[in-house]
Amino acid sequence: MAAASGTAPTTAMVDQAPNQPAVPAVTQVAAAAAPAVEALQTHPNSSLYVGDLDKSVNEAHLLDLFNQVAPVQTVRVCRDLTHRSLGYAYVNFANPNDAMRAMDTLNYTPIKDRPIRIMRSNRDPSTRLSGKGNVFIKNLDVSIDNKDLYDTFSTFGTILSCKVEMTLSGRSRGYGFVQFEKEETAQAAIEKLNGMLLNDKKVFVGLFVRRQDRTQSENRALPRFTNVYVKNLPKEIDDGELKKTFGKYGDISSAVVMKDESGSSKCFGFVNYEKSEDAAVAVEKMNDDDHVACSLLGFAESLWLTPRARCWFSFICLSHRRVM
Repeated sequence: MAAASGTAPTTAMVDQAPNQPAVPAVTQVAAAAAPAVEALQTHPNSSLYVGDLDKSVNEAHLLDLFNQVAPVQTVRVCRDLTHRSLGYAYVNFANPNDAMRAMDTLNYTPIKDRPIRIMRSNRDPSTRLSGKGNVFIKNLDVSIDNKDLYDTFSTFGTILSCKVEMTLSGRSRGYGFVQFEKEETAQAAIEKLNGMLLNDKKVFVGLFVRRQDRTQSENRALPRFTNVYVKNLPKEIDDGELKKTFGKYGDISSAVVMKDESGSSKCFGFVNYEKSEDAAVAVEKMNDDDHVACSLLGFAESLWLTPRARCWFSFICLSHRRVM
């Protein structure tokens, strides 16, 4: 798990007696250090992430708790450069079986009146950030906590992480995330739990979509406008001159200066490009002119239906730029 922004984990420090220099945290016995390293290299799943820690929790507290299940090889509370706890730690065992037994037994056990959250440690960022097997849950009742969410979803398969998002004051934001080990397990949970009542509230359960993927999808869904609205035109500008002026930015399908009943220019008009990219360039370039103002318009097909429709659209100027 990533450290908080602007901070960096440092070697954990064990509580020292007064007037004694601090020393790096050590494992149960120094002789176990080398075998522990070898065990971690052989069994990467023997490491546990422990989160939601009170800032006063240190290595001794975690050793006391986890040693009740199996011998701990190493423990490290992650701290910033000022040696202040970042609220999470790593506990390493000799083998994955001990680690899994500790997670199953101790998950959400309170330390300093705060339930701790235990997950298998995953140092591979590609797995954590891929979103695979990740489920998003919203419309949660505020009484549902991490343990409730875990208990509900763990019946479908192995969970890598589970968290209800909280405010700084510790109140639920009404949504959370569960990441399963397997994508098919996540899909099964979605099919079974989406629309289910949890504490009398109908919850939404769906695949988590990363922010960048949502942005790309939203951008692809945006309409691509080709019609440009032009105002502040000189009285003498006609359709041909309008088309000639804007034609240098791309191929134009039509250019019309709007006129009143007497045939006099209303000093605004519309230019419709073949490509939306050309329309965007024209708006950018022509808005640098001291005499006219342009903006893109949506629903281009509607602009040419009736005089009433044209009149209504003529008052739309998305840039809201006023030219004196």
